[in-house]
Amino acid sequence: MEEEVLALHKKHTGVLSIHSDLPVLNGHDLSKAYTPGVAALSKLIEKDHDLAREYTISGKLVAVVTDGSAVLGLGDIGSQAGLPIVEGKALLYKTFSKVDAVPLAMEQVSIDEFVATIKNMANSFAGIHLEDIQAPRCFEIEEKLQQQLDIPVYHDDQEGTAIVVLAGLLNAAKVVGKPIERLKVVINGIGASGVATAKLLAFAGIKSITLVDQQGVLKEGDKTLNPYQASLVQQLTCSTEGNSLAEAIVMQDVFIGLSVGSVLSKEMVETMNEDPIVFALANPVPEITPDLAKEAGVRVMATGSSAYPNQINNILAFPGLFKGLLEAKGKKVDEALEYQVAKALADMVKQPTAEKFIPGVFEPDVVENVKHAVINFFKK
Repeated sequence: MEEEVLALHKKHTGVLSIHSDLPVLNGHDLSKAYTPGVAALSKLIEKDHDLAREYTISGKLVAVVTDGSAVLGLGDIGSQAGLPIVEGKALLYKTFSKVDAVPLAMEQVSIDEFVATIKNMANSFAGIHLEDIQAPRCFEIEEKLQQQLDIPVYHDDQEGTAIVVLAGLLNAAKVVGKPIERLKVVINGIGASGVATAKLLAFAGIKSITLVDQQGVLKEGDKTLNPYQASLVQQLTCSTEGNSLAEAIVMQDVFIGLSVGSVLSKEMVETMNEDPIVFALANPVPEITPDLAKEAGVRVMATGSSAYPNQINNILAFPGLFKGLLEAKGKKVDEALEYQVAKALADMVKQPTAEKFIPGVFEPDVVENVKHAVINFFKK
């Protein structure tokens, strides 16, 4: 596989190209596509800058931006090594939703420099998709861009993960016959994905959410927490007095792993409540394998890998989400919108079972259902 991937990317010098929507076959075509014809557009936009997004590519182009500081499974690999990741994401936009996207690899500059650079280029784009940026700087970058730009800013590691996790959990709760608001949840790994997922689960009505990272259970007053973790801990109800993952998972209904492989043992799972739900989403190795989880009595299991059934994959969310944002001219992605998208995904599985409770990424209606959920949200 590795040799095949390298050969393919080298052959095509990447996986993206630019294609023209306007044929230029003669002098008349040339005058319409470029000078003198485009002067009419420039004069129009000079009078009303908002018209640029109606008459130019800035009305349909998404920037997929990374600094390569937190790439799943690889860590801090730098901006240039992160470029294949965002190039692939741009390809997925075009393939799944026909949304045009361009990959941008940013150096690991200060937060203010990063924000200023994107802000200075924002007139060329209809939306900003942030990717693989290390926490906690990713939180501040997204916040500042959302405050300063009039186009949607979305961080896939945060909002995308939260959406697909909630979509899966809505149906997993139905499978085990437990009201979602009464679930007791442990989230292991409180970086970008963990923080956003906890926020969205709380928005969805889940009242008991315990946060765990490498140092153990996150608790109020812990000086090692970053401001975003500290704020989140204050908002949530932790249902354990313990300090470790092994202690935190006792008598819990749900484990959501957004951490590293093989940290959840069979013995830990056996201490959970009856009919436990486990989303082991670490890649490439899950927190616990499906076979081991099944031996431990797990009723509903999902991973982040296509090698197993019920893959929790952000591809379910972002292509349709941005297609809807562009068509609806939506300006902001917040928990209310994320909830509606998650619900639309969950509703695609009419009769969820342990074997099938979330749609597959290649199911034909995924993008359209998500798109319509977004459009309907902004109509309200």
